Amino acid sequence: MPGSAWRGLQSAPVTDQTRDTATATPPTLEIAGRTLRCAGDWTLDAGDRLARLRSAASVVSGIEVLDGSGITRLDTAGAMLLLQIAAAGSAGGPGWHGLAAEEAALLDLVRERLAAGGERPAPAAPPSLVARLGERTWAHLEQVIGFLGFLGEAAVAAARLVRNPRRLRWQALLTAIEDAGAHALPIVGLLSFLIGVVVAYQGGQLLKTYGANIFIVELVSLTMLRELAPLITAIIVAGRTGSSYTAQIGTMQVTEEVDALRTIGIPPMDLLVLPKLLALIIALPLLTVFADALSVFGGMVMARTLLEVSFTDFLDRFPQVVTPTSFLLGVGKAPVFAAIIALVGCYQGFQVRGGADSVGRQTTVSVVQSIFLVIAADALFSVALGSVGLWR
Repeated sequence: MPGSAWRGLQSAPVTDQTRDTATATPPTLEIAGRTLRCAGDWTLDAGDRLARLRSAASVVSGIEVLDGSGITRLDTAGAMLLLQIAAAGSAGGPGWHGLAAEEAALLDLVRERLAAGGERPAPAAPPSLVARLGERTWAHLEQVIGFLGFLGEAAVAAARLVRNPRRLRWQALLTAIEDAGAHALPIVGLLSFLIGVVVAYQGGQLLKTYGANIFIVELVSLTMLRELAPLITAIIVAGRTGSSYTAQIGTMQVTEEVDALRTIGIPPMDLLVLPKLLALIIALPLLTVFADALSVFGGMVMARTLLEVSFTDFLDRFPQVVTPTSFLLGVGKAPVFAAIIALVGCYQGFQVRGGADSVGRQTTVSVVQSIFLVIAADALFSVALGSVGLWR
């Protein structure tokens, strides 16, 4: 028996500066024949002494009696070491004797946890392609059903607002109009002007080849007023305003402000959704008219520079080309686009769960879905209006 090794451990000082050394009892091991006696505080506070006892536990063997009556304190670190010593010294023989009820219960708990941790479940087989496709399809169906439910809730709230207009939050409405309309004028005007320049330049090259310079008026006016100006404006607003709706409501979800509104009796639909929806329905047609004017002006500048079509000639031909129907068809799509952007942005904001990463994720989803649905709605407009003879 390596008694000298154990005596050396008994005399080693305890280097623990976090405890009162006057009250701490160092952990010790003593071998008497085939009895192993443990005493002292077997806790993590023992510091390096537990580590040294753990390194010496491998030489313990032939033990028949494990005596823990001298243990004064025990935690999970000490319990794990005692189990290791018991396994090495008794080879699965007798258990510990003399332990208090709490210490015995802690030993049993640590033994169960170690046994459970050693039984690792077999890795699950990766799902098949069909299973992944089904999961994705079901997730998208849940999103569609949830959005339809949100759309119905918004419709009910709008009907209540029509019956009782005093429910409208005028301050929130005016603030939303200013943010979605007035603050968006610079970016919408600049991009619309540049797109008008690009369309006039690309089409003017071909017209100049055939000497049909004056037809630049039809190319720029009809293209911009019917299609590009409403579509580009909606895409800009989806990326700018729709994302801000999602981020604002999502942040309120994270900070539990939405729950606070419900607690004090304010429906979030009345305060957070309807003002934004109405503001965008009002602001987007006005932004579309502004984009029409700037895009046509960009085309006029390029027509004068590239094709020698003066401003006077352009404006003289403009009323002959652009009918009120063409203008109203382009502007008339804007309220539909506005409703799509506002509803998708607000809905994705309410889907935020967790922390800031969820806000960013749902904001991205909001912009992508808004742009996709706006382009899909524009395609449906083209097919439907063309089928009744209005798209000419």
